[in-house]
Amino acid sequence: QQAKATKRKYQASSEASPAKRRNKASFFPAKNTSVKETQRTFKGNTQKAFSPKKYSLSTNDRNQEEKRCIKTSSLFKNNPEIPELHRPVVKQVQEKVFTSAAFHELGLHPHLISTINTVLKMSSMTRVQKQTIPALLEGRDALVRSQTGSGKTLAYCIPVVQSLQGVQSKIQRSDGPYALVLVPTRELALQSFDTIQKLLKPFTWIVPGVLMGGEKRKSEKARLRKGINILISTPGRLVDHIKSTKNIHFNRIRWLIFDEADRILDLGFEKDITVILNAVNAECQKRQNVLLSATLTEGVTRLADISLHNPVTIAVLGESCDQCNPKGKVVQEVSPLQTGDKLGGFAIPGSLDQHVALVPSKLRLVSLAAFILQKCKFEKDQKMIIFFSSCELVEFHYNLFLQTLLSSPGAPALGQLPSASARLKFLRLHGNMEQEERTAVFQEFSHSKRGVLLCTDVAARGLDLPQVTWIVQYNAPSSPAEYIHRIGRTARIGCHGSSLLILAPSEAEYVNSLASHKINISEIKVEDILSVLTRDDCFQGRLWRNQKSHAVGPQHIREQATVLQTIFEDYVHSSEKRVSWAKKALQSFIRAYATYPRELKHIFHVRFLHLGHVAKSFGLRDAPQNLNVSAIKKKKANQKR
Repeated sequence: QQAKATKRKYQASSEASPAKRRNKASFFPAKNTSVKETQRTFKGNTQKAFSPKKYSLSTNDRNQEEKRCIKTSSLFKNNPEIPELHRPVVKQVQEKVFTSAAFHELGLHPHLISTINTVLKMSSMTRVQKQTIPALLEGRDALVRSQTGSGKTLAYCIPVVQSLQGVQSKIQRSDGPYALVLVPTRELALQSFDTIQKLLKPFTWIVPGVLMGGEKRKSEKARLRKGINILISTPGRLVDHIKSTKNIHFNRIRWLIFDEADRILDLGFEKDITVILNAVNAECQKRQNVLLSATLTEGVTRLADISLHNPVTIAVLGESCDQCNPKGKVVQEVSPLQTGDKLGGFAIPGSLDQHVALVPSKLRLVSLAAFILQKCKFEKDQKMIIFFSSCELVEFHYNLFLQTLLSSPGAPALGQLPSASARLKFLRLHGNMEQEERTAVFQEFSHSKRGVLLCTDVAARGLDLPQVTWIVQYNAPSSPAEYIHRIGRTARIGCHGSSLLILAPSEAEYVNSLASHKINISEIKVEDILSVLTRDDCFQGRLWRNQKSHAVGPQHIREQATVLQTIFEDYVHSSEKRVSWAKKALQSFIRAYATYPRELKHIFHVRFLHLGHVAKSFGLRDAPQNLNVSAIKKKKANQKR
């Protein structure tokens, strides 16, 4: 009887205006109503608001549809207040990338100049190239510091090729390595190999080669046996070959280059670097050493002290900071630069627009999805990279967006977007993937005009991915230097680009931390990000679809954000396996959140997280209990039950 009374009540109220119905839907019945009636009332409302336009389902299907929507709580209740963001305006350190100097002024081989102009399509040098190439051609050791995306790879590749092609007794493949280039990641190794290959087109007798983890050792040993003259490698794999491959030797080494030296040390390769230096020093004392990076750390200072001899320090940080001082010991030259890293600023391309959005934890997932749709579905040729803090987070969001934002047979009925697949393309890149797949993804994203790459910091260093228009940092980086490297994937070599940093309201202080390093950042409101959902019919509840014209107000945006969140939650809760998978991603997020350095703990601390709200951003309807409980305890509990 109560159920019938409730039904009659809401049939009568359905004749009221949509605004009144929405107001009623947002409140629970009076206090004297029974609990069961309360649940039924809420169920009725939710079903009315979010059912599809054409509703031709059987009774069982309708009941399932109702169950899907019962537990979807409001996204916009009990959220923390978004604080007013007081952004101190600072003067960013900007580096003018290009100069008027041309490559033919350097006295290079005519064929090399022709290759740079025609194959690489470059005629004028960047500032770091103008200062570095002449110093290296003179035979000096060098420590090079310049903003990311300023052409550091060519700054060392051109002198290496120029010097090796001019060797009097012509280089033969069987001679072995004349130049050794160490890089931190496999993708950067492939990219550097590709650049050197292009430069070597006129000089076919010089053979480049690459060694990296994930490849077959046997085929690498065969290549080493045949002979490689310019060897590009990740430190771990090179140490592996030094210990196990007999026919690797360094007695002819003329160049030793550490690209992204600070990142090599960040990834914990100190022991490997020591093994490599000892092996090279044992066979060859006289050579040229080069260290390159966008940022300098204490580890790089120590490495410079060990490996460089009477070097020239080249730091390109704006007009006032140009240095080219060939005298003095390395550590003395590096120290002021290092304090500049801590107190001063990093060089940022002038064509890069930086934004921040303060988004409550509950709204993080729908805000990210809305931003992707806004840029990649409604705008032409947008290429986006989204950074996450762990491999599990990349996998979770990749699969979730693939199944819900793209039209597919397995997607929930509410979430099918027939037109989205034309412009939306999702790719992922992280350290737990097989090497073949990593290489394929890297190549595909490099050559495509549009797409969304979800990745960890494995793609944050040195990679030159063409025409990337947006960098989104879904999880805040652990240091300003890491922030610089991430946003450095866009606005490269004079192109225009933008970045977005997503922070929780409790993390707003991080903006001041960036400002202390002279990083200027403007705010985007979360309402503006979510408003794009009003442009897509797929996220409109029946209330709105039945109206031909209506003003796009905050309530309309909230309705559609809730529909999108319902789509995500329905997908996650459609099987136990997916719920377990979302919980693992949540655990991974919390573990990563606990690893922020001590100086940022007052901003990023696990205590500040509302686990129920954070769980919502993983499509979970409730915060999981006992996140760290072991499988054994669960098994015992099940047996008791």
